[in-house]
Amino acid sequence: MDEARIPIGEGTRVLVLTGAGISAESGLATFRGGGGLWEGYPVEQVASPEGFAADPELVWRFYSMRRRAAAEAEPNAAHRALATLEEGLGDRLLLVTQNVDGLHARAGSRRVVEVHGTLWRTRCSRCLRPPFDDATEPLGPPLPRCTCGALLRPDIVWFGEMLDPAATGRVEGFLRAARRSGAPLVFVAVGTSGNVYPAAGYVHAARAHGAETWLVNLDPALNATSFDHIVTGPAGEVLPRLLGLDG
Repeated sequence: MDEARIPIGEGTRVLVLTGAGISAESGLATFRGGGGLWEGYPVEQVASPEGFAADPELVWRFYSMRRRAAAEAEPNAAHRALATLEEGLGDRLLLVTQNVDGLHARAGSRRVVEVHGTLWRTRCSRCLRPPFDDATEPLGPPLPRCTCGALLRPDIVWFGEMLDPAATGRVEGFLRAARRSGAPLVFVAVGTSGNVYPAAGYVHAARAHGAETWLVNLDPALNATSFDHIVTGPAGEVLPRLLGLDG
């Protein structure tokens, strides 16, 4: 275990990746424990195009529950530490999250890439209508429909779907700009399982661009051996200390 502070000096650029573990400390379920079940259903059944086609009411009930839980949760010390770090670094920081709960934005982070989408937008399941902000809880029936007549769905990247190229492009662009700048680059992963790609591969991309890499996790990550430094413990306790924000 490495207890040194993350080296962030003048000019340093920081790429942060967060996963379900950071929001678990705010009381939100990860759905990877307990056999990956929700009310007895495999989570893939309520988070896939096939599941939506088979039972859209069940899927909407799942996401309505998640919206309610996320709305009741509060950002924790790790979310707030990253927001504070961004205040000092500005455009030299990019926060990439696999989470869909919106807690980073509520903590004050603005330079956020939500690679798996967000609970707080809805889109059409058929037409090209742009996704729109949506905080309702349509437990249905009737289920929400688009003006084109098709069912609406959460703006979430489901199992079997591709990530938005615009989102992944922001990450790649940040890494390229960091390398061109010649400034030190640090990659920090927080609360990730290390088995969901392509996010689990960002540590390799960051290392290819010369980054010093840090993993902050409560549990072992599958890709832990790819990091220069590993610090175990609750992110809400560990991360503020590593960033020098605990005093």
